[in-house]
Amino acid sequence: MSSQDKILILDFGSQVTQLIARRVREAGVYCEIQPYNRSDAEVLAFAPKGIILSGGPCSTLDEGSPRAPQAVFDMGVPVMAICYGQQTACLQLGGKVEGGHDREFGKAVIDIKKPSALFDGVWTMDSKPQVWMSHGDRVTRLPEGFEVAATSEGAPFAIATDEKRRIYTTMFHPEVVHTLDGAKLLSNFVHKICGCGSDWSMKSFRAAEIEKIRAQVGKGRVICGLSGGVDSAVAAVLIHEAIGDQLTCIFVDTGLMREGESRQVVDLFRSHYNIPLVAVDAGKKFLGALDGVTDPEQKRKTIGKLFIEVFDEEAHKIKDVAFLAQGTLYPDVIESVSFTGGPSVTIKSHHNVGGLPERMNLKLVEPLRELFKDEVRALGRELGLPESFVGRHPFPGPGLGIRVLGEITEERLAILRKADVVYLDEIRKAGLYDDIWQAFAVLLPVRTVGVMGDGRSYDNVLALRAVTSVDGMTAEAYPFEHAFLARCATRIINEVRGINRVTYDVTSKPPGTIEWE
Repeated sequence: MSSQDKILILDFGSQVTQLIARRVREAGVYCEIQPYNRSDAEVLAFAPKGIILSGGPCSTLDEGSPRAPQAVFDMGVPVMAICYGQQTACLQLGGKVEGGHDREFGKAVIDIKKPSALFDGVWTMDSKPQVWMSHGDRVTRLPEGFEVAATSEGAPFAIATDEKRRIYTTMFHPEVVHTLDGAKLLSNFVHKICGCGSDWSMKSFRAAEIEKIRAQVGKGRVICGLSGGVDSAVAAVLIHEAIGDQLTCIFVDTGLMREGESRQVVDLFRSHYNIPLVAVDAGKKFLGALDGVTDPEQKRKTIGKLFIEVFDEEAHKIKDVAFLAQGTLYPDVIESVSFTGGPSVTIKSHHNVGGLPERMNLKLVEPLRELFKDEVRALGRELGLPESFVGRHPFPGPGLGIRVLGEITEERLAILRKADVVYLDEIRKAGLYDDIWQAFAVLLPVRTVGVMGDGRSYDNVLALRAVTSVDGMTAEAYPFEHAFLARCATRIINEVRGINRVTYDVTSKPPGTIEWE
């Protein structure tokens, strides 16, 4: 992306740093999140048109607490510093930070004290905007050249700026939705202050990535593991557009897919796109390996290990393969590196191909590693993938293996599939599918006594789950109406033999996590 205007986001460990990137990209500007301890040379080499310092959990008063590279303040590009970023920026430039004052967590109202380029056209001197605070320490003395632009009850320097040096600091978090017009502040920063154009789009990304794939692969052969999900499918179609039949896809049917999903994947790639595809029916192998396994984490590891073995066996049948394609997304990249900059020593267990590149001695092709989930969907639409496929709810790598709680058997999988079909059918009929980030049924390891008609039953309990989310980082339970849930429960109990009780899970998802399952 070297030809585009770029913003560098230095991460100090905030659980919402990814939201900064989301807001910048929504403004049509390319950005990357990197650990705060990048060297001066690395910051300069990235050549950003502006830099954003994120929040973080540390206190600048602690010995050895994180600091920004000095190049951030020396290279002359605009800087926006948020929460912890404000504190370390002020300390590093000669200001003072103290603890022991009133803390602020949650919604707050700020008073605008003077105009600033940061909120030009957004807030006026009469505005009393709502923002989101999350701090214990606070700045008590500003560096030379800074002025107070806004205050709050608990933050005398809620916004402090050095307009001459184009350094803008906020004690609140503009990236979260609770800060009203916060996205507009970030847009002002990248466009009006940094001078970035709106040149980040799926069309431009598609063209640039195709050229990058061709340059990387050359005449080499590539294999790609299809999981049935959106990420690997979009990656495969993009790579095929770049290098054609140099790509071969391998689809391992684990027997843990949703109803009809395996057939849909094979039909899409063989019939619609005519992409070389090896389809392996390994359902019996996976069920055999999972026999007697009830612990969810052990299921993940078992499924992941066997997936690698099956994929590896098929890959070795293909001659002259030099590259392995993966649907790695940007949240995966960020999560694999701690905010202190060190690589994670544990590969997330829901990555079925964790460790596969080393085992196969192949070079990685990861065309989606700069994208968030909804950007992958947008790219899929740009590539012409069917909306029914692109808009599909996320599906975990271990599949139904972790949606059948307790023992996994053919019978229990069949029950869950049938119930899941009814649940999603009712969601679609109600016009709610696209409003929900992820909806699915879970077969619980519980059986209850019930009365059905004139007889007693002793059958399974099914839980329904649905959450809303924009980015997959945070989620809230979808507020179904009682009548909808009653319809679902009635249909499932009537149509799916083996279930006599249905419950709805209202669990929400806390900030800072990447994947629901």
